[in-house]
Amino acid sequence: MSRRAFTLAALSTLATAHGAAAVPRERPGHGGHGRAAAEMRGMWVATVANRDWPSRPGLPAAEQRAELTAHLDRAVRDRLNTVMLQVRPTADALWPSPYEPWSEYLTGTQGTDPGWDPLGTAVREAHARGLELHAWFNPYRVANHADPGRLAPSHPARRHPDWVVAYGGRLYYDPGLPEVRAFVQRAMLDAVARYPVDAVHFDDYFYPYPVAGQTFDDDDDAYDRHGGDFPDRAAWRRDNIDRLVRETAAGIRRVRPGTRFGISPFGVWRNAGTDPRGSDTRAGVQTYDDLYADTRTWVREGWIDYIVPQLYWNIGFPAADYATLVDWWADVARGTRTRLYVGEALYKAGAAGQPAAWQDPAELSRHLTLAAGRPQVRGHVFFAARDVAADPIGAMARVVADHYTRLAKPPGR
Repeated sequence: MSRRAFTLAALSTLATAHGAAAVPRERPGHGGHGRAAAEMRGMWVATVANRDWPSRPGLPAAEQRAELTAHLDRAVRDRLNTVMLQVRPTADALWPSPYEPWSEYLTGTQGTDPGWDPLGTAVREAHARGLELHAWFNPYRVANHADPGRLAPSHPARRHPDWVVAYGGRLYYDPGLPEVRAFVQRAMLDAVARYPVDAVHFDDYFYPYPVAGQTFDDDDDAYDRHGGDFPDRAAWRRDNIDRLVRETAAGIRRVRPGTRFGISPFGVWRNAGTDPRGSDTRAGVQTYDDLYADTRTWVREGWIDYIVPQLYWNIGFPAADYATLVDWWADVARGTRTRLYVGEALYKAGAAGQPAAWQDPAELSRHLTLAAGRPQVRGHVFFAARDVAADPIGAMARVVADHYTRLAKPPGR
């Protein structure tokens, strides 16, 4: 299952009503020639379940390379400047890692050498096109199934079954174990040491998204051993994730100074009904309470270089209004060193079952127009590459025509 499928499941707990809202007028396109001011113009390339790339497992290496470079070429044509490539989707690797097996999404069999180096190629080809390449890692997901026997025999989760917890039909590394936290950092930082990636990028999965009718309590042993100094399990879990974030940032600085660190969390930290510091939303998932990810603190304390909250709702959606959340995140980022970019739901444009707003090719362009009035917003990232390429109702073409008429260098340069 793809990364966004999990997020969609989480969103199903949101209120389903949606109403009309006034939207701002479009700002004029940049026009002319030359280069616009620096801003993030990114897209995600998801490899989990072959969501974006490769189109299917088992393609010959030459076809995999051709598909990858086609995505990079499309980014250039749309005047994007950054690609977030998922290189560790399920405790595996899209590079020759000494710690984890080759990803099954390359060959169809986890642990089988695909005959080439996807991450090394992606970095080289992206840089040749003037694109930044951000290596996207999922820290704790082991498998989108619950059978350890289906993992490669060499998989660390099979060598250390005590590291693994099952929940919701899937396998995860236990974030509460210090040895797990140390291992996943070694595995991820191996890629940073090998390749001149421009950034390390985490997605929105820390502790698992809640599953209706199930309680995540398989970390009892870890809590008994390591949670004694905390008032409750929730505080201990948040500290585990805080430690991962701080330690990863320090590791990146140590291994390759100048490489940045960014995270793309679910878009709601807490609802104001839960915490007056939260957003005026009624989301069914709150990262602080459900994923134990204190995303607001990471920004306020400057632990990460950038944040890309997934604001995957239309303007005027009552339970989680895009405009409300842009304002909330801009307030959080104001005065900090953490740069704010906005994650955009291109995949919803024209999709069956989405609200009427998403059937309008101009909805995403309105998002960029609205965000342009908040100086803390330094750009946008689009989910995801397959949708950038297909663009079924022309929503991406509208964004390019309205906002990306000139090239812009990435904000990190």
